[in-house]
Amino acid sequence: MLKYYLIFGSIISFAKKRLFKYISGPAMLALLFAGCAVGPDYIKPQVRQPQKWIEKNDPAIKSEPADFGRWWTVFDDPALNTLIEKAYQQNLSLQIAGIRILEARAQLGIAAGNLYPQSQSVGGGYTYTDISKNTANTAPGADFHYGDIDLGFDAAWELDFWGKFRRAVESDIGNLEASIASYDDILVTLTAEVARTYILIQTLEARLAIAKENVKIQEQSLQITEVRFNEGDITELDVQQAKALLRDTQATIPRLEVSLRQSNNGLAILLGTLPGELKEILNAPKSIPTIPAEVGVGVPAELLRRRPDIRFAERKLTAQSALIGVAKADLYPHFSLFGSIGLRAGDSDITAAGFPGGSSFSDLWDSDSIEFFGGPAFTWDILNYGRIKNRVRVQDARFQQLTVNYQDTVLRAAQEVEDAMVGFLRTQEEVEFLSESVKAATRSVDLSMIQYREGLVDYQRVLDTQRFQAQEQDLLTETRGSVLLNLIAMYKALGGGWQIRAGKDFVPEETKKEMSGRTNWGTLLSPEKLETPTAEESRKKWQRPDW
Repeated sequence: MLKYYLIFGSIISFAKKRLFKYISGPAMLALLFAGCAVGPDYIKPQVRQPQKWIEKNDPAIKSEPADFGRWWTVFDDPALNTLIEKAYQQNLSLQIAGIRILEARAQLGIAAGNLYPQSQSVGGGYTYTDISKNTANTAPGADFHYGDIDLGFDAAWELDFWGKFRRAVESDIGNLEASIASYDDILVTLTAEVARTYILIQTLEARLAIAKENVKIQEQSLQITEVRFNEGDITELDVQQAKALLRDTQATIPRLEVSLRQSNNGLAILLGTLPGELKEILNAPKSIPTIPAEVGVGVPAELLRRRPDIRFAERKLTAQSALIGVAKADLYPHFSLFGSIGLRAGDSDITAAGFPGGSSFSDLWDSDSIEFFGGPAFTWDILNYGRIKNRVRVQDARFQQLTVNYQDTVLRAAQEVEDAMVGFLRTQEEVEFLSESVKAATRSVDLSMIQYREGLVDYQRVLDTQRFQAQEQDLLTETRGSVLLNLIAMYKALGGGWQIRAGKDFVPEETKKEMSGRTNWGTLLSPEKLETPTAEESRKKWQRPDW
């Protein structure tokens, strides 16, 4: 064993002497200046954003800094808290987004590996040759039957002279950070959708209760008309009108029940469960939550760092900017180092000079069996008829598209907040008017029934007041739900909800076990490898090769 170490030590020493002899010129120059990188350095584009909210003067809107991490707690509903936690743990779309982060991390590992020698391989083989003795120009005394055995190490390294590979790493870091922002954006949507569906279920249940209550009232009215018709006080017309109104109101019940069941099914899917598996949570007595008197919204400038979709658009911009440099590097020469070192020995009874003696396989480990070649090289794609230039232009055009998309995302974010905010405020005013209308409608029903019994009005007046009462009660309940839906939309537009994943894995433990049992993921499944980079040191950790 010691003999083998000495032999390989001599091989390495020999390789170093030969290699640096031949790369002392252009290749050493390439190594010296390998720090430059062509292509634009990314600069975050300027965007227009509002300085203040349009509704800043409304008493219900507070511009002080607010914590949006668990915004749904303003409803003070334990059932809602439980539902959102279950959705965070079990939602399948969110799990897919978490696995995409692992994919992006592995893709970054490929790009980081290209910073090092791109081709390194160890090989060996055995060849047996049997030459025809009737071959022309055969030397006298030649060995016509011999074997060869060889072991070798080959390497090739394209130097990152123009920063092509570093730009690729920069691009994949941007893509990785974009995948994390995408995960956060899905989480924002998920929390808002769970809360929205939950409020919608409560609203439908309240509307269903109102419809059933109005059915009872109208059944009593029908009984009154039937009694009066039997006594000969009225015609059958009043009876049929009362029955028509009752049946119309009863028809709304199945319609509401369909919407309620569908909303329950949708909520179950958001939680990653089968429809009908949420009965324990949803069957508990509930009512539409109270509308908060004040809502903290912060200032518009906070949207840029809080909304994940804005971060996603900006990170994709970073990734695309680096791809311009990757394409531009192909305009210049590619410098590389290549080499091969190995051992070769043959099994022959004749020497190269044709004398008896020859060699055997046991000579493989002798220093005379060393073979080596290597040196610097360059290639330059000239006369490519504009293909490379146009690839650069393609990447630049895509960058400009993403720049405009980033600006558009910021503008739309401001619009979403303003839309939800004005909806939240004005719908509350609508609730106040409808509440007064319901009170007046209820009083009208009472008065019309009294006057009808006394024969002062016909039954049409009773029908009109009862129909209007049912309509206004239903509209009031629906509008109260709309106030809360607008509030949820406002919290979503403000970018709240993704903060609950802080300090937690993007991928559930069960999924990581399944993946690690199928593939060697190394350390990529550990939480520290998936953290959002907050400093340059974090990004450097991501660029280390997976030896």
